[in-house]
Amino acid sequence: MTEVATSPTSEQLLVVVDPVARRTDAESVRIAKDVLSAGATTKVCLPDGPEEFARALARRGARRPVVVGDDRALLRAVSLLHRQRDLAGCALSVVPVGGVLSLARSLGVPTGAVAAARAVLDGVERRLDLLVDDSDGLVLGALRIPPLPLREPPAGATALSSSGHPWLRTCQSLVRTLASRPGRVVSSGPVPGPARLRVEVDGVTLVDLDQPVEAVSVMPGSAGTAEVEVRPASVGAEASPLRAVGRAITVSGADFRYRADAVVSGPVRTRTWTVWEGAWGLTLPG
Repeated sequence: MTEVATSPTSEQLLVVVDPVARRTDAESVRIAKDVLSAGATTKVCLPDGPEEFARALARRGARRPVVVGDDRALLRAVSLLHRQRDLAGCALSVVPVGGVLSLARSLGVPTGAVAAARAVLDGVERRLDLLVDDSDGLVLGALRIPPLPLREPPAGATALSSSGHPWLRTCQSLVRTLASRPGRVVSSGPVPGPARLRVEVDGVTLVDLDQPVEAVSVMPGSAGTAEVEVRPASVGAEASPLRAVGRAITVSGADFRYRADAVVSGPVRTRTWTVWEGAWGLTLPG
């Protein structure tokens, strides 16, 4: 793990750069480090793997941690602080870099390196809710059952400038044709079908095992609650979704997998998620 310290101002930041971010977008990483180092006292850590990533966070001292990486790196950092029971006293910051950034975007973090780094320096801490399951797993954003299939971006979908170059216009036409085609679904097995699940919200059954369901989703609600939506499997006319708001969600029944943010887990037969209100702090634009 490489560490580099600079000190233009008195504020202290621990900048932990995820190795995946360094491999996928080294230029954005460089820009983020330059902006942060110009505005605060920074200690930059370049861990080579999860163990060094964890050690860097554990040894941060009084420095405010800044994660440079994608959604998985953000989730890893929050999970580590949760296991250390240090979320309440730590405001986390993130500069999203990488290919999976939907979670960071949904939380309100700018996805450009400069804008995100400036938000780290000039933003404000906001306390956010967490979903914590009965195995101590975390959900920062959305939970879905069954998990959504991953989609690969269309090959060659790269922006081109055609000014003054007819051959570039031909390339652009080809790219637009490729981009209009649906992404390829990456799947290791058959597409999930209707499942028989019991979904309970604060102890009240929303749907039972006798009603097959296409999907269950849990999203952040107002402070201290989650919004639950169950889509029953339609027979003939499309069935209306069932919705509820609550603090504790239990799903049970046949073996099922679930997608929590960017991670697919399971199979399990039962799982309970509980909302922890204001459990973690994230620096966001003011």
